[in-house]
Amino acid sequence: MDRMRAVRLHLPTRTLSVEEVAKPVPGPGEVLVKVAAAGVCLSDVHLVDGTLTPLYLEAESVTLGHEVAGTVEALGPGVDGWSAGQRVVLQAGERRGGRTHTRGVDYDGGWAEYALASAATLVALPLTLPLDQAAIIPDAVSTPWAAVTVTGDVRPAQAVGVWGAGGLGAHAVQLLRAVGAYPVIVVDPAPAARDRARHFGADLALDSGDPLLREQVLGATGGGGLEAAFDFAGVPAVREQALSVLAPKGRLVLVGLSDQPLTVDRSTRFSYLQHQILGHYGSEEHHVAQLVRLAEGGRLDFSRSITGVLPLEEAATAVRRMETKEGDPVRLILRP
Repeated sequence: MDRMRAVRLHLPTRTLSVEEVAKPVPGPGEVLVKVAAAGVCLSDVHLVDGTLTPLYLEAESVTLGHEVAGTVEALGPGVDGWSAGQRVVLQAGERRGGRTHTRGVDYDGGWAEYALASAATLVALPLTLPLDQAAIIPDAVSTPWAAVTVTGDVRPAQAVGVWGAGGLGAHAVQLLRAVGAYPVIVVDPAPAARDRARHFGADLALDSGDPLLREQVLGATGGGGLEAAFDFAGVPAVREQALSVLAPKGRLVLVGLSDQPLTVDRSTRFSYLQHQILGHYGSEEHHVAQLVRLAEGGRLDFSRSITGVLPLEEAATAVRRMETKEGDPVRLILRP
């Protein structure tokens, strides 16, 4: 069969459709992967609604999907170390000409029956890790993992705060517990999100609209405040609130993306307390392999992360559910 189904986004009109397209043929250094599961991310929602636009896409349409797991279908010339049927997860992107190109954004991704990948972007999976859980590791888990362990540099027993308990924030809670942070305090205006945060291991879940939030954070941290705070919401008000409860020399890590200006209202206080604001984006290649190993060893459990599984033909429904938070999804999976 030389044709396959793929979910294509036409960028000029932001139209999403399931189309019959040519099945890719792996070239030198490439691997064809039969897709078993592909995650639906808020970044996909923003591509569809026009908030995000690919930087390096060379065509008017692209197959979405940067969270992809499946099995090796065919090897291109010169590819060694892989075999047909081997279970793999794909990195969310790759370096090309010194620039990071994102799968499903700058080139065709995994919302399809098959996906083409550079052999260097494959990570082998153990039989014990289900493919739908493995698919979300690139981005949904690896982005907060890199934010926590590298940009935020969180150490054991440090007090941390997480603003926004969506797909990335909920995983951040689990990851912060894994590195020994305490207490882990989640802030979110939605009761369902706060419940999810507790389920994922938050020590305290607070309403961002609570006028006593600062007092509660200080009470939970022995009056010291947070040594690290993570903004997964990408909302200016979140950043102002997080800065107000940082400990001296505390750091605010910006993970959620926003096109709004970054401001510091009380700059003298900011300087006096030697606060830091750090930008964060994505993860490095080794982070996915680390997380696969930790999941294999039972240190991390992603079984709670998959809210639903839908066929490719319901991709638009999945995007709408992520956008409207219908059913309170952590991650939705498309299965060809």
